[in-house]
Amino acid sequence: MKSYDALVLGAGHNGLTTAAFLAKAGLTVLCLEKNDYIGGAAVSRNLYEDWIYSNCSYVCSLLRPEIFRALELHRHGLQITPYGGSLTFMENGDYYGAYHDPVVKYREMARHSRRDADAYSRYSADTRRQCRFIREFLLTTPPDPTSFHPRDLLGLLAIGKKLAAMGEEGMYDTLRFWTMSVADYLNEYFETDVIKASMSGSGIIGTALGIHSPGTAYVLLHHYMGDVDGNIGTWGFARGGMGAVSGAIADAFRSYGGEVRTEAGIERILVDDGKVTGVALESGEEIKAPVVVSAMDVKRTFLDCMDRHDLPDAFHQRVQNFKIRGSSGKLNIALDGLPSFPALPEGSSLMHSDMHFIDSMERMERAYDDWKDGTWSQDPYIDMVIPTLNDPTMAPPGKHFMSCFVQYCPHKIKGRDWTPEEKQAFGETVVNQIANYSPDFKDLILHVEIRTPQDIEAEIGITEGNIFHGELTMDQLLFNRPIPGYAQYRGPVAGLYMCGSSTHPGGGVMAAPGANAAREILADLKRPNTVPENFGDD
Repeated sequence: MKSYDALVLGAGHNGLTTAAFLAKAGLTVLCLEKNDYIGGAAVSRNLYEDWIYSNCSYVCSLLRPEIFRALELHRHGLQITPYGGSLTFMENGDYYGAYHDPVVKYREMARHSRRDADAYSRYSADTRRQCRFIREFLLTTPPDPTSFHPRDLLGLLAIGKKLAAMGEEGMYDTLRFWTMSVADYLNEYFETDVIKASMSGSGIIGTALGIHSPGTAYVLLHHYMGDVDGNIGTWGFARGGMGAVSGAIADAFRSYGGEVRTEAGIERILVDDGKVTGVALESGEEIKAPVVVSAMDVKRTFLDCMDRHDLPDAFHQRVQNFKIRGSSGKLNIALDGLPSFPALPEGSSLMHSDMHFIDSMERMERAYDDWKDGTWSQDPYIDMVIPTLNDPTMAPPGKHFMSCFVQYCPHKIKGRDWTPEEKQAFGETVVNQIANYSPDFKDLILHVEIRTPQDIEAEIGITEGNIFHGELTMDQLLFNRPIPGYAQYRGPVAGLYMCGSSTHPGGGVMAAPGANAAREILADLKRPNTVPENFGDD
């Protein structure tokens, strides 16, 4: 039987990133994936005739440029095309367009409120300041605040110096920001409901939180701190769909001698005398290795794939209490043509942006109320894009693909599994919401894929279908992620590591957790480091 230096569990983008950097350092690495395809939530799938669906994650911004360059992903075909701005449709037939061009953005914002247009520069500067603060720590291992190890002390000192450099007022604002709701944060700058609603969506995407929930200001920042081609806050489409990201990282991994094995679900992580020894597959096969790295979420890793007796009691309890709640649904729609939106001027560049279908803060909070009541939002917040306007390769000529991300959608309906009828009703709710603003939309629909959090969990293995592998709240960030004392990618068993989005810096197609985990593993194995540090691009 072939043995390996390391096994990586899960061929999502983080697992593949860890595997690539380990293989680049000369380790023999096998990446195991339960599905018959790779990518986890960053996939491109042919689910209807000649249409390619990015059927989970659908846009790219957070992928760290340092990782892109270190793995030479351009050599493996990865192309990310930026798109600018966003669009919010209003019930009164008007719209608000957040253009990428600053001059056009100001003019459009002033059309709704001159005061808000004048306030935007202050908002942008303050938000960028918070982005710069956190971006520097994305490709670093969180320091342990209880440790006297020199590295941890230096890490805490670095955070302290960054805070001190902000001055007294800046430090106060930063500490306050991390605990604020997105609604409270935006209220300090803007007065116009549609403008605030347009921005606040970034504070709730992927979370089981509402716009008035503490901590959602940071979630907004999490969506702002990425970039495409150096433009902070810009989002882009991966040519060929989001599977192109995972595919490029997998190709880099294979170029270093790594192996990927699909249809290899994990039954049990094997432990002997406090040390990991390998894994047992669902097929009954056992594969041995002294290092096992889990890209699965923290609950699936430790509650589903490990023997309870191999875990400390306190650790097991904290894993059980880790917040990882499903709140987001997804519709992927094949279209016979491009739908029209009468609110927009003909030929508007906003058709290439992401489109939102709630125009008030009250409606957004009511959507959250439905989720709290255990059902899908009857008036849902939808973040919709038409990737084929930027990448025509994803559909036949003249046809289009529409990706709809939906807040809110529960993991279970009032505590029980979804019925097929309820799933269909959820899909119809989303379709009807879009049709309110596009009279020909329904006539163009050829196929709809409806995905609830329960579907995402069943297919990909993410607990409750939570795309971030856990809430991005203050008690689950930095050295608290996933669990205090275990934020440096090491598990409670020797040789066991974590590299998924349950670890710092969290979810999104970022690859930073995977890279950071690889750095720690290589340090423990006393191998040369192949993982880049932050470029300090800010």
